[in-house]
Amino acid sequence: MIALLIACAAPAATPAIDLVREAREALERGQKDEALALADKAVAADSKRAEVFATRAQIRDARREFELAAADYDRAIALDPKDAALYQRRGEDRFRLARFTESVADFDHVIELHPAQAPYHWQRGIALYYAGQFDLAAKQFELHKTVNPDDVENAAWHYLCTARLRGVEAARKSLIPIRGDARVPMMQVHALFAGTMTADDVLRTARAGNPSPARLKTQLFYAHLYLGLFEEAAGHAAAAREHVLLAAEKYADDDYMGDVARVHAAVLKRKQSAP
Repeated sequence: MIALLIACAAPAATPAIDLVREAREALERGQKDEALALADKAVAADSKRAEVFATRAQIRDARREFELAAADYDRAIALDPKDAALYQRRGEDRFRLARFTESVADFDHVIELHPAQAPYHWQRGIALYYAGQFDLAAKQFELHKTVNPDDVENAAWHYLCTARLRGVEAARKSLIPIRGDARVPMMQVHALFAGTMTADDVLRTARAGNPSPARLKTQLFYAHLYLGLFEEAAGHAAAAREHVLLAAEKYADDDYMGDVARVHAAVLKRKQSAP
């Protein structure tokens, strides 16, 4: 799915900004502890600059410290309330923290500041889905289709929204057609949602052709995630849980869709433990 990219203006050089630059360079080298220490120094040197908090938040994101990152984005936004990239990143962290309504609000703010980004904002659609705003979510995925017409994931999420609103049969009838998503096993996932293939077909395709371990892991992640979502829409709670937990706990990478799977797994676990 297409990522939302927003350019940020380069800040003027100061001692704090020099520390920001060094922190970002350390992060690029994978030296996360050093990067965080440099970012802390940048905050101490000049706590009136949004860049120092935004950089520390980015480092905390890389360390998967999402609560702390969101707090730093709060401070950055207070200093620079017109920077759409800050709302985008805070919205992503709020989603990871299962603060869905707040996540939607941040993504809405991104679009207010950059209306041309609206069709590209699939993350907003997913956040709306988890916030229970299925009609608005479906409209977002319909809009995303106009700029990304061959994305099976977009069609799948639209199906899930429609199933919540009008049932599985209506969702199948309104499934967005896809000409060709080259990612394995996405076309088989689409056929599953269309009712012309089975879960076994999806998993068989994901494992076929002797893929490398890394590719196999990715393919099985997407297979199990969308099998879980499909089963959940059909009302098959046990099968949904099995597939989602496999996606989240065994096959997910530390990327946004991996986080979607982890969030969904956490939601399922909360539902199971609720009285």
